[in-house]
Amino acid sequence: MSDVQQRIDDLVKSNRVVLFMKGTAQFPMCGFSGRAVQILKACGVNDLKTFNVLEDDAVRQGIKDYAKWPTIPQLYVNGQFVGGSDILMEMYEAGELQQVLGTEA
Repeated sequence: MSDVQQRIDDLVKSNRVVLFMKGTAQFPMCGFSGRAVQILKACGVNDLKTFNVLEDDAVRQGIKDYAKWPTIPQLYVNGQFVGGSDILMEMYEAGELQQVLGTEA
C-alpha cells in the first residue's frame, strides 16, 4: 500500500463518518460536494470529518483508486465506502442512508 493509500486508509478507519470532498463543509467548492454535506446535515450527522481534496493532489487521485470510484465526493461510514453524491441522494430519499448512519428517527 502506498503512503497516500495508507493515509486515506487511516482517515477512513479512524473516523466514523468521512467525506472526501472539494472544499470544506462550510465552503463547498462544487455543487456535488455541497449537496453531500446538506444530505448529511439533514440526516443529523454531527461527527462528520471532511477532507478537502483540492488541498492535496495525491489524495485527490488516490481516493479514486482507493474506492475504485471515479468521482468526488466520496462518503465512508464505519470504514466502508458508501458512495458519491447521487447515491447519497437516492439512499437518503429511500431512508437507507439514515440506517447506514444510525440516525433514523
